[in-house]
Amino acid sequence: MSSDDERDEKELDLTSPEVVTKYKSAAEIVNKALQVVLAECKPGAKIVDLCEKGDAFIKEQTGNMYKSAKKKIDRGVAFPTCVSVNNVVGHFSPLASDESVLAEGDMVKIDMGCHIDGFIALVGHTHVIQEGPVTGRKADVIAAANTAAEVALRLVRPGKKNHPVTEAIQKVAEAYDCKIVEGVLSHQMKQNVIDGSKVVLSVTSPETRVDDVEFEENEVYAIDIVASTGDGKPKLLDEKQTTIYRKDESINYQLKMKASRSLISEVKENFPHMPFTSRSLEEKRARLGLVECVNHGHLQPYPVLYEKPGDFVAQIKFTVLLMPNGSDRITSHTLQEIQPTKTIDDPEIKGWLALGIKKKKGGGKKKKAKKAGEKGEASTEAEPMEASSNAEA
Repeated sequence: MSSDDERDEKELDLTSPEVVTKYKSAAEIVNKALQVVLAECKPGAKIVDLCEKGDAFIKEQTGNMYKSAKKKIDRGVAFPTCVSVNNVVGHFSPLASDESVLAEGDMVKIDMGCHIDGFIALVGHTHVIQEGPVTGRKADVIAAANTAAEVALRLVRPGKKNHPVTEAIQKVAEAYDCKIVEGVLSHQMKQNVIDGSKVVLSVTSPETRVDDVEFEENEVYAIDIVASTGDGKPKLLDEKQTTIYRKDESINYQLKMKASRSLISEVKENFPHMPFTSRSLEEKRARLGLVECVNHGHLQPYPVLYEKPGDFVAQIKFTVLLMPNGSDRITSHTLQEIQPTKTIDDPEIKGWLALGIKKKKGGGKKKKAKKAGEKGEASTEAEPMEASSNAEA
């Protein structure tokens, strides 16, 4: 890499106030888009309509920004709106012909993303369609996902490693007698990169290995926690339900079919970096070309996976900026009232939840004390921090 490239890359992280502003603007839009979709989650609502409403809101809001910029700034949907119900793990964003509707008592997971100039804010939230507090196993699984997310927020911090976060997430789920769903990854994000190489596994399994990495200041992460009342080993039931794809820029295979080549050029033009839904493509051509594009790796699918009927799956996803003054969680939505059947008694989990996420402005004494204990691991934990208001007691 040339020094110019290095300088460019350095300029485009959180050390640039302009970059921070773009992340926060994208987050503000996606948080509002989530509210828009949530407000429409009622019995009888068509799922495809909700997905289209979320995407349309993001496009409309981002379309009004940076209009007068000297160079064209790409902006819009970073991850298509998905509305996945009950035992569906995620990525359900059906075609226009799909007739699926919501019903009273459904556990609804909304997952979506917005970007401005390639700086991405993702959010995922779970809501049960009912009046009054959520109780029983539905409450347990939401509490498991939410508490694990709160713990991850406190453990994903500069100087710490990824594997202890994985262990902590699983420990929280066990406390609610739930399982973390296998195969869900939390990724570092960079400009135009939704799934960077630094990864936090939700569950350790023989099939999935990730490198040991250390979190660093000025990095951005999408933390994705998916918990289940089932066994956490979801299955693909129907490949035809997959509608979300991402272009793999490393693949150069020469496609044979004209429809496939046409499809890939449309994707390169409109979705060079971000995942997209096949609803956004010309449908007949998409149907013809998708299979060859997927088979040869040009397009990476996001499959719709299922736990067993009767299981409930909850998701909490948020975007966090690891700023010099502490962690800044920029996407979230308040949970409805839940009354889980379990409580957190484990002192280790309570200790994690008690950790702060913002550094307090220190005086001279604190700086000296920190310097004296710089070599000791405990000194980073003992730094005075402000607790998050989101912590689940």
